[in-house]
Amino acid sequence: MYAYDEFDQNLLTRRVAEFRQQTERYLDGRLSEDQFRPLRLMNGLYFELHAPMLRIAIPYGVLHADQLRTLARIARNYDRGFGHFTTRQNLQFNWPAVEMAPDILEELAGAQMHAMQTSGNCVRNITTDHLAGIAVDEIEDPRPWCELIRQWFTLHPEFLFLPRKFKIAVTGAPTDRAATLLNDIGLQIVRGDEGETGFRVLAGGGLGRTPVIGQVIREFLPRNELLAYLDAILRVYNQLGRRDNKHKARIKILVRETGVERFREMVEAEWRRVRERVPVVDSGEFESLRRQFALPAFEPVVDTAGFAARRMMEPAFARWLKHNTVDHRHAGYRAVFLSLKAPGQAPGDLDADRMDAVAALAERYSYAEIRTSHTQNLLLPHVRVDELHALWNALSALRLATPNIDGLTDMICCPGLDYCSLANAHSIPLAEEINERFAKIDAVHDIGELRINISGCMNACGHHHIGHIGILGVDKRGEEWYQLTLGGSAANNAALGERIGPAVARDAVVDAVDAIVRTYLEARLDDDEAFLQTYRRIGISPFKESVYGNPTR
Repeated sequence: MYAYDEFDQNLLTRRVAEFRQQTERYLDGRLSEDQFRPLRLMNGLYFELHAPMLRIAIPYGVLHADQLRTLARIARNYDRGFGHFTTRQNLQFNWPAVEMAPDILEELAGAQMHAMQTSGNCVRNITTDHLAGIAVDEIEDPRPWCELIRQWFTLHPEFLFLPRKFKIAVTGAPTDRAATLLNDIGLQIVRGDEGETGFRVLAGGGLGRTPVIGQVIREFLPRNELLAYLDAILRVYNQLGRRDNKHKARIKILVRETGVERFREMVEAEWRRVRERVPVVDSGEFESLRRQFALPAFEPVVDTAGFAARRMMEPAFARWLKHNTVDHRHAGYRAVFLSLKAPGQAPGDLDADRMDAVAALAERYSYAEIRTSHTQNLLLPHVRVDELHALWNALSALRLATPNIDGLTDMICCPGLDYCSLANAHSIPLAEEINERFAKIDAVHDIGELRINISGCMNACGHHHIGHIGILGVDKRGEEWYQLTLGGSAANNAALGERIGPAVARDAVVDAVDAIVRTYLEARLDDDEAFLQTYRRIGISPFKESVYGNPTR
């Protein structure tokens, strides 16, 4: 895990002092709302529907147990006792007072955490695969590259006021678990003709009002040129991206309007111009950085027979193992998902007491490390197989062991009208109703991988476009209605969902989802055919008929 040096810590300390002065000037009237707005946003502070919201950065989704305890303490002392984990591997507090924001940032700085550039028109939190460093299919751990990018673009004077917010995702494995095709820049670590590692570079992806799948602008970039090439992309975008219309300001619009070939030419020309003054990635310095992400010195695992016996004897334990744990590259270990999607719980929320409990479990079972995922869950990355049963019991007592990862009730859900001033409709209550309807059916039918994503407005914070079933809240004459889409995916074969038909009323949504699921169960070839495979085989018509009926009959 990356540890801050003296320079990093001084930067955070000075930044907190600067924002404290800015906040004081705002509160005593020396700064207007318009003057304070860009300052607070660059420090992660939003003004939402009912109260301020503070977004905390969790770079590349990695937390130490002590950092999670800091978040728990902040939740108790400055908020309403809980936090919300987001799809960009961050955490949000939804009720902090404006005057307390500098105190929160000071506590964060003491734990080597911050909220810088979690909002504003700048390079946001760099995200990656939640299995980085431990995935069995990984070419190279992407986290050191994420940290290098974070350092280069943090408070970079050229890129603090871009036309619009900017998101970068990096994956080190052939299986894309970081949604690189749906970010402003996607970086995929690949091997060149001689076996050397470099990057496939994609640009122009994104969701929101205009969902677009990113396009490859360079098939292979030498690793030592990464910063210069990223710098060139940002400079082209900064110069040519639109500032007259925020709905057309993202890089995806620039790539679409210029065409990918012309955009590539401009980036390559800018790269040749800036590469002399942007540092190449020094192999020695990078190796020093990479060592900070070395895996723990794993203890040997001896009682694998006992683990196998428990799995055979306890069906509930076996079901949890199947759904909530994945292979680890080190023999005798597994990575364990903590589901934040138990029935009756707002997706992604975690209260302070359970944050403290998870921190203790991480120290006991996972070398004090916790990860956050793009699907609003947590992960303990290094758990011995002979300790999985004890961990399962502990997580079950905390309601963090619901065996639903990647299943229908493992929904991605934005805060919606419960919190967000931009939302058209509620998301959380709808997710809870779907969870209640399907909690038992999921267990009976073993529905398998089926992602439901819910957004309360077109800004798509719930990533509805890439849900296998996407749900979008819309306002129709003051009433909440919901549009349904099918067939979306954020994986290697990324796809945008197709709208199934007219929006349905609020009280008809759960029945519509039920009809879609039952149509899938009836149409799939066997238990191994996932929803997305069935949908791509039979098309949208059977699902449409199940929701709206067939008026021609």
